[in-house]
Amino acid sequence: MCSNDRMRWDGQAITASDGDMLPGLESNSGFVRSVTTPEFAGVTFHEVLAKSALNRVGAIEGGTWGMTINPYRGCSHACVYCFARPTHTYLEFDGGADFDQQIVVKTNVADVLRRELAKPSWDRHPVALGTNTDPYQRAEGKYRLMPGIIAALADSGTPFSILTKGTLLRRDIPALVAASERVPVDLAMSIAVYDDDLQQSVEPGTPTTTARLATVRALRDAGLSCSVFLMPVLPFITDTTAHLDDAIGRAAAAGATSVMYSALHLKPGVKPWYMDWLARTHPDLVERYRAMYLDNTYAPRDYRRWLGERIRPIMRTHGVGLGRVDPATGSMGFSVDGPGSDRAAGVSPLKRADPAWEHRSALGGGSRSRALGSGRRPSPGITNGVATLF
Repeated sequence: MCSNDRMRWDGQAITASDGDMLPGLESNSGFVRSVTTPEFAGVTFHEVLAKSALNRVGAIEGGTWGMTINPYRGCSHACVYCFARPTHTYLEFDGGADFDQQIVVKTNVADVLRRELAKPSWDRHPVALGTNTDPYQRAEGKYRLMPGIIAALADSGTPFSILTKGTLLRRDIPALVAASERVPVDLAMSIAVYDDDLQQSVEPGTPTTTARLATVRALRDAGLSCSVFLMPVLPFITDTTAHLDDAIGRAAAAGATSVMYSALHLKPGVKPWYMDWLARTHPDLVERYRAMYLDNTYAPRDYRRWLGERIRPIMRTHGVGLGRVDPATGSMGFSVDGPGSDRAAGVSPLKRADPAWEHRSALGGGSRSRALGSGRRPSPGITNGVATLF
């Protein structure tokens, strides 16, 4: 941020006693200030000093565990289906409008990360970004946290992945290319909706589908891998053959390394927010959704099986492979089905990049994995963000 921008930004600061300051931050010893600005109408940024940057995600599936970084809490992309909404309640925010409009910014995250990666105990386990809230949401244009994070990971020899809906990723292509020459770098663009009106309704703060596909193409032209997350598929809305064919065809034309998909799942803290949107925009579908999700987080097994039978032939038609989602973090490994592939072996390329992976696998997950899987709850506000594939 240049000095003139910083002065204008500083001039918008408000104090913790103002109405925009929420209770959960008033007692936070790391709180610095809150900022509002006409450039982000209706959004308040709460700047905090993070004590840690790396989050360890608890073990699942035979001891698999992961590491994540979340530079921001809350997300101005405002996707009504976002599974991360419940994580906002830890600071006494709500998971609805507050999640979209009250954004916590860890302004020192890159410096803290560099110190953590320099510790002798750091084993260069692959790190995932974008598995909770988006690291390239609009605020990143002001705060520029990602260049420092990318540099810290590459300098330490740590493999990493980024999942985003933000076209601001293009700004950092030179840094990502440089990082990829030193460590494995996996990238994915989340593009779930290929109807412009629907996209602006269900994901009102996101860049257009066309802009995101252009970002996929820019990454591929730079020699970087980039997969597309076709997640979530919205039952009875985006699961038509026409929509899926258009989606996968456009992803393939943009050069997507692979495609991952899953049906919508609705956590308890997300379900009311999504159902309110559904009642306003598709009232005829409310009863069908209640039948599917009333007592369930995930779509019924029969529906998931049906979706797989519909979507896989379309993927074959367009010549695009099925990617693999890391079971611990929800991040990607850009493998495709086929003999000798990592997916066929059941191992993410990110895990293959981890020098300690084989050793931990031989031990059944290693001591840290067993401890994390032993019933301890993860830290408040941290979620594994696992995406379910069928």
